[in-house]
Amino acid sequence: MSVLEKITSKDAIALEEKHGAHNYHPLPVVLSRGEGVFVWDVEGKKYYDFLSAYSAVNQGHCHPTIVNAMVDQARTLSLTSRAFYNDMLGKYEKYATETFHFDKLLPMNTGAEAVETALKICRKWAYEKKGIAENAAEIIVCENNFHGRTTTIISFSNDPVARKNFGPYTDGFIKIEYDNLMALEEALKTNENVAGFLVEPIQGEAGVFVPSEGYLKGAKALCEKYNVLFIADEVQTGIARTGRLLATCGNCSCVDKHCSGEPEVKPDILILGKALSGGAYPVSAVLANDGIMNVIRPGNHGSTFGGNPIAAAVGMAALGVVKEEKLAKNAYVLGEIFRKELNEFIPTCNLVKSVRGKGLLNAILINDTEESSTAWDICMALKENGLLAKPTHGNIIRFAPPLVMTKAELLDCVSIIIRTLQTFKQ
Repeated sequence: MSVLEKITSKDAIALEEKHGAHNYHPLPVVLSRGEGVFVWDVEGKKYYDFLSAYSAVNQGHCHPTIVNAMVDQARTLSLTSRAFYNDMLGKYEKYATETFHFDKLLPMNTGAEAVETALKICRKWAYEKKGIAENAAEIIVCENNFHGRTTTIISFSNDPVARKNFGPYTDGFIKIEYDNLMALEEALKTNENVAGFLVEPIQGEAGVFVPSEGYLKGAKALCEKYNVLFIADEVQTGIARTGRLLATCGNCSCVDKHCSGEPEVKPDILILGKALSGGAYPVSAVLANDGIMNVIRPGNHGSTFGGNPIAAAVGMAALGVVKEEKLAKNAYVLGEIFRKELNEFIPTCNLVKSVRGKGLLNAILINDTEESSTAWDICMALKENGLLAKPTHGNIIRFAPPLVMTKAELLDCVSIIIRTLQTFKQ
């Protein structure tokens, strides 16, 4: 079959079923084009994208600024490996570190790679700076976390689908309840070999669980008290998604033109990915100050593609779009409208228990069990009505549109969601 040959949705799905590993269960829609907040299937039907590739496409599909930067760099120099310098990486590292207020950046490609990198940095810091005996370091994580699916990461997951039959697992992790400062302090008090605390500012995959006010600030204070590194996984919550440049910005108002962007809760190690490239290219990064990052020396860690010239050009362009188009402010404003509209509707509908989220990272909790098909059926109905979303954890539907969405488009989407929900028996 020629790559230029037209294909139907049915044929495309059949090809994947036959020739691809079955490691995903996609919604049955075959997309062939995207622009801004919209995508089109191979038959030409137009949809609102309300998932944004799990928050990777914050800047909208095929943003011309990002695409042009990628194409121009691809025509010039695509890959050198880190065996040589290239003329783009240093510019990108300077731009990103100044944007997020850190001394150093270690470039990688995917979110899971960046998490693995942060874990290695944290452990090496623990042995060389904190004085923990080699191979004894432990890292505290939260229950219901999602940091990727590598062997090390699933070792501290409690998702049976991600874990079962992939052992033996990696030691060195302590699991505690999310949004529980008492549990965190107890773990810190009773384990002298703790090197770091790895946490999502909002647990996205678990169902968009937003922690209590003051949780992140309290957690950072406890980490400082016990000389432990606070590691923020902002792969999904970062790059303006929650209405701030970073979710750890907390109450510092990134929607205010006077805001410096300095996080209210500054992580010791910051993990970024997804929208760091606007979804155009795999780009991830770990950021930290010199006292932490300088434990990494030549030969300790690396990646053939990490820090390649295309990634550097795309990363700068993607961050530039976020700043120039004030996407954090737009996410904040539209998020407030989205939750207000749904909160007004929910009392009239027994099907939905609640809506929760920050900025344009939101979810609705369906009044049914995790084992039910109700959330999936709703997403199938939304698809028929021109809006694409996906369930997470059975009875939760995540809503995360591109941040370039307008108020009129958002209200149109709210109308589609409400109209669709009203068609289901309650």
